[in-house]
Amino acid sequence: MQKITLSAALAAAPMLLVSHPAAAQLRPLVEPPASAAGALSGVDVFLINEGKEAAPVDAPSTIQTIARDGTALTLELIRSTADTAPVAPGGFARLRYRLAPLARAAEPRVAAARTTPQGPGEQVATTGRGTASGFLSRFGPFEPTYGVVGTGDSGAKVQLSFAMQPFASTGPASYIKVAYTQTIFWALDQPSGPIRATTYSPEAFIDVPLNPTTQLSLGYRHDSNGGGVTNSVDINRLYARVNKTFALGNDWRIDIAPQGWVYVGTQGLAGDIERFYGNAALATSIEQKDGVKFALYARGNPGTRQGSAEFFASYPIKRFGVGDVGLYLFGQAFHGFGEALSDYNRADTHARIGIALTR
Repeated sequence: MQKITLSAALAAAPMLLVSHPAAAQLRPLVEPPASAAGALSGVDVFLINEGKEAAPVDAPSTIQTIARDGTALTLELIRSTADTAPVAPGGFARLRYRLAPLARAAEPRVAAARTTPQGPGEQVATTGRGTASGFLSRFGPFEPTYGVVGTGDSGAKVQLSFAMQPFASTGPASYIKVAYTQTIFWALDQPSGPIRATTYSPEAFIDVPLNPTTQLSLGYRHDSNGGGVTNSVDINRLYARVNKTFALGNDWRIDIAPQGWVYVGTQGLAGDIERFYGNAALATSIEQKDGVKFALYARGNPGTRQGSAEFFASYPIKRFGVGDVGLYLFGQAFHGFGEALSDYNRADTHARIGIALTR
């Protein structure tokens, strides 16, 4: 267990006290998310021992809280950095919760004009363009979404990525996810600034929590350059990946995610892509919440000694004291084969910097 005072916990971030009858001297403090959508990726909860004696961890399976937009939320326990040892006086257990799939958000205390509050049902937002509707609380970030620019032939790289849970359920259907990633390469070094290449990557998978710190994914991914009969490069893969999280304390964490796959179906002009992509990859990252994050993704074929590595570094812009800006300063570097799918058998080295929406 870690040592912390109640006053220090309250000073660290805006917190919301919630009731917890199971252990009177363990006081839950929740860092409220901005909305129900923000709770999908997880919410930190601290059980503070305000007593004078050690107390056993007795985490509630669900808790009630209020998002910063006023929406009432039901959160379910998904991850804990606490062990089973008693919490020392002045210490705390750190837990991880997320929006419960069957939660029904109450009406917000204060709602934005003409905007339905975030929740598990349909949301409607109105802008100058008109109205748009969707089950927004079921969408979340997937791969990083960013725009970066480099010098020379590095040009610009723009990536959009999101995942969605189609079924709001606590049963097996809640594990089903679909995702889409699109990566665009913009040749700014050429006079007309054309789009040099685009990679389209839809996928479907099941995402199953094995324990509070381990997640298993089994799925299918299709990658395509959008070409026709004469210039199509496309690959289809069945994959398995496991993500393991290690909490380091002080809001630091490490994630390690090995992945393996087999190729199925047609591959267009990429009949030899196994030589350059191989059948396995490793993603790893280290980050501090609301702080710096470093991530590395590497894949390759040990038999041919071909492959690639991509490095990411990001930092919240709001930490520079320019206001509560919801963006990240973002750097990206690539070395190896196949940054764009159509270049799967060509080696490149590029470095770029820009802005990210998610990381």
